[in-house]
Amino acid sequence: MPFGIAERLIAWRYLRPRREEGFISIVAGFALLGIALGVGTLIVVLAVMNGFRAELLGRVLGVNGHATIVAGPQGITDFDALAVRLASAPGVVDVMPYVEGQVMAQAGGVAAGALVRGVRAADLDGGSVIGASVVAGSAAALAEPGTALIGSRMASRMGVGVGDSVTLLSPKGAATALGSVPRVKTFRIAGVFEVGMYDYDSTFVFIPLADAQAFFQLPGAVSAIEVKVSDPERIASYRGELVRLAEGVGRVIDWQQLNSHFFAALQVERNVMFLILTLIILVAAFNIITGITMLVRSKTRDIAILRTMGATRAAVTRIFILAGATIGVVGTFAGFVLGLAFASNIDTIRRGLESLTGAELWAAEIRFLSQLPAKVEAGDVLSVVAMGLALSFLATLYPAWRAARLDPVEALRYE
Repeated sequence: MPFGIAERLIAWRYLRPRREEGFISIVAGFALLGIALGVGTLIVVLAVMNGFRAELLGRVLGVNGHATIVAGPQGITDFDALAVRLASAPGVVDVMPYVEGQVMAQAGGVAAGALVRGVRAADLDGGSVIGASVVAGSAAALAEPGTALIGSRMASRMGVGVGDSVTLLSPKGAATALGSVPRVKTFRIAGVFEVGMYDYDSTFVFIPLADAQAFFQLPGAVSAIEVKVSDPERIASYRGELVRLAEGVGRVIDWQQLNSHFFAALQVERNVMFLILTLIILVAAFNIITGITMLVRSKTRDIAILRTMGATRAAVTRIFILAGATIGVVGTFAGFVLGLAFASNIDTIRRGLESLTGAELWAAEIRFLSQLPAKVEAGDVLSVVAMGLALSFLATLYPAWRAARLDPVEALRYE
């Protein structure tokens, strides 16, 4: 039998120790379990963090755009001409003028603060995130004066739906002899949208642009112009042209400036979780060192016999490297399968646990999203698997080297 095959058979045999060596198999089992849990957990955590970033980025940008031209309280006049110029800029795919203001919304005996945006129905229904998220009614109905589109959580809290009315009260009112009188207007609810982000679904109200201009006293003007580009990650490369076109009208604020601290915090949290969970794999690797070292001590006589039969030090080294690496490979593969399966069904698992325990494990008010997101990226998975295999292999080097350094004469003498 070729000695290469014999090495593998001996390594496999050593992984199934005799009854009196049962403690060694317990240590090896814990090492395998630790690597599997570490690899699997790391894959799941990275997938959830990637999912968070992708979902938040998609929904934040879907509602707010990639760059915004804003002006002072006087607003932007001649906004249609500016919108045409912005739409012709390289990389720009959509432009939307809007009027925005803070109000108090009241319906069903419930009052809550709301953010009102006045838009054209064609802009909202033209493939935007809000237009695609309408769950009742229609965004196109916003073309009628006196209509409104509200978020699903606001509608649920106020107990209203399509066809009902919502009253908006603006503190910016008309000056009279008795002082400033708040402006109050009632709108018919033409649709309900559900973006999936708590802040948007519970706060935003969309009304026709003309109604918003009258309500917020901006005749013939808008508060801002929203710009969407083909590649949001490269917004810095488009910014120069947008600033040039908006010069003298308003200033340009892009999504990276508005959300830099938020997404930076997500990245820091991702990196910290990666380092913490890597320690699980590292501890499992130390278990491999312990297990293989104990195996070497229990197989001293066998090693001596192999050496006297002609096995080289390199062959002995390979035997124990194979034994330790097998634990690492099996554990890493098990963690890989476990992690992918868990990450692919994480929201289903979350809902199942909630139904079993009766507790809310994912509060949208706290975590911004109504669902637990996960996005598995091949690069992250490959990095985790490579790290698990590398640490497992490195953990076998020292005990294998110790085995190869044993003197067969001394070993047989003390046996």
